[in-house]
Amino acid sequence: MVAAVLLPLVVLAASSAQQDFLDAVRASGDAERGAQLFGSCVACHGADASGRADGTIPRLAGQHAQVIIRQLVDYRYDKRRDPRMEPVAHAQALRDAQAMADVAAFAATLALRAPAGTGDGAHLASGRGVYAARCAACHGDAGQGDADAAVPRLAGQHYAYLLRQFHDALEGRRPALAGIHGPTLQDLDRAALQGMADMLSRTSAGAK
Repeated sequence: MVAAVLLPLVVLAASSAQQDFLDAVRASGDAERGAQLFGSCVACHGADASGRADGTIPRLAGQHAQVIIRQLVDYRYDKRRDPRMEPVAHAQALRDAQAMADVAAFAATLALRAPAGTGDGAHLASGRGVYAARCAACHGDAGQGDADAAVPRLAGQHYAYLLRQFHDALEGRRPALAGIHGPTLQDLDRAALQGMADMLSRTSAGAK
């Protein structure tokens, strides 16, 4: 009986999340207004949206707008968890589709200025080969992603952040990511994962 009651609620939440995402994607983002809204993000992500080189905060500068919108929606609907981001995604300032579109449009226009945090360079060759074989078909040969398909740009992202996302996908801390990327990553050893993260962090292709 409990399961029968909960199932419609889960379906409703999934439907609402997708509708929120589509509404924001269809809105015409105003980067100038988004710059004002981004003021609430500066404390963590930095004024230039470069995040932190230690990987605790991702860089958003130059990321595709659809990708940023997707993350905001995922945090709002508990599809992704982070106590720092959940209040932001639920904040009144970002509750409507236009606001999400605006702040995402602003971040997408920013140039990658500060250098990304990188690894030690020990596994770059193997990481490059694994990436080409397993990831390039979706994320692009140079990690540029795909704006229309909401595939994230990985090039120029911080090494430690990328490595953490790989492990989060493998260990189920990001369920949506695990479903898509778990099978791709599951048989890779730590050196391969480090190599891919390091290679991508050093790649500037697709940067503004």
